[in-house]
Amino acid sequence: MQPKAGPRISQIHITPIAIVDPPLLNAAGLHAPYALRTVVELVTDDGISGISEIPGNRDIDEALAIAKDLLTGLDVFNLNEIRQVLSARFGTETIKRGETPWDQRKLVHIFSAIEVACMDIIGKVTGRPVVDLLGGKMRDRVPFSAYLFYKYEGAGGKLGFGIDPDATGWASARQAAALDPAGVVAQAKAMCAEFGFQSIKLKGGVFEPRQEVDAMFALREAFGPDVPLRVDPNALWKVETAIQYGKEMEPILEYLEDPVRGQENMAEVRKAVKTPLATNMCTTSFEDIPNSIRIGSEDIILSDHHFWGGLRSSMTLAGICETFGRGLSMHSNSHLGISLAAMVHLGAALPQLPYALDTHYPWQSDEIITQGRFQFEDGAVVVPSEPGLGVELDRQALATLHQNYLDCGLTKRDDEVEMQKVQPGWTFQSVRW
Repeated sequence: MQPKAGPRISQIHITPIAIVDPPLLNAAGLHAPYALRTVVELVTDDGISGISEIPGNRDIDEALAIAKDLLTGLDVFNLNEIRQVLSARFGTETIKRGETPWDQRKLVHIFSAIEVACMDIIGKVTGRPVVDLLGGKMRDRVPFSAYLFYKYEGAGGKLGFGIDPDATGWASARQAAALDPAGVVAQAKAMCAEFGFQSIKLKGGVFEPRQEVDAMFALREAFGPDVPLRVDPNALWKVETAIQYGKEMEPILEYLEDPVRGQENMAEVRKAVKTPLATNMCTTSFEDIPNSIRIGSEDIILSDHHFWGGLRSSMTLAGICETFGRGLSMHSNSHLGISLAAMVHLGAALPQLPYALDTHYPWQSDEIITQGRFQFEDGAVVVPSEPGLGVELDRQALATLHQNYLDCGLTKRDDEVEMQKVQPGWTFQSVRW
């Protein structure tokens, strides 16, 4: 008996969008009033649609356009062939994630976009949610952590540094400045009250270490010992700085994320500090793992299906982490509900989930799915049970956010340029303190 032919890709729609983003600070500078995303929709020859969402960048959008001709006619079930075709065209890059403020590799972005959309289609064809395609649901709810940022006062979007005086609740709190420990604590209280998060992360690398460490102790005092805390200096510290402050924070941290740059430096800090070290900067690809295991550069890898080559590769990473005694959690960037749905399905399928996942979702106010914004219950999201991702594209919202993209004039993320608008002459430094 001949197997039934699978649905084949007949159309690929690529839509860059711009979503409102407040003036959040980080080691690379300042978030622009809009964050860029790209929505990818595949349509099969029998009219079934699958969607995905990735970080926005004109170079990657142009590469996706090239991929259209390569992928048209391929079976959506044959992800191995799709990967081979894309690797043959885009797999020769030498850019390393850890050498740049954010990930610029084309292949991982393109394949993750195509794979998620294909799995959305496969789920609809088989009548099963994506989590089942990844091996089955290990949990009904996926926990997330409050993700705090130092920030200037402002709402983002057309308001920029302005304030919407009619906003209430978290919508009002997300506009407030947070530039010192008191501001960080106020932000954390508002976010946790709104979303019920049970753990807290602070994006550091903005101010000198003493101020950021003081903020962590202020969070500990405000929330007590039962709320896990983590801080991410974005690899801006020197080894001696990381050891000094890492030891000081040992009593209060769940883990310390990327205090220094590079696997060798991370391994040196890891030997000196009892707190587990996590990374999404020094071990960022499968090629990085052998050296990571050899020298012991981290305890926890923060995966991201956008950057690790999709959902199935992320499951492979989970197996490697289990084999070599690494913890696994999930990195985040500014995103909407399509990416969050994919993250939730992956989080539900992971064999172990010892740490709540990161998400920027509370910082975003836009949405492009017909179901509206995801709801958090005690900091967790219920795993969708509908076929595929369990979300559908709101085409009117997509058109509005695409117009935002056309109007805002941004074509890539550049936090250094945005910071220079506030602090002329400011430059990104890979190691600052």
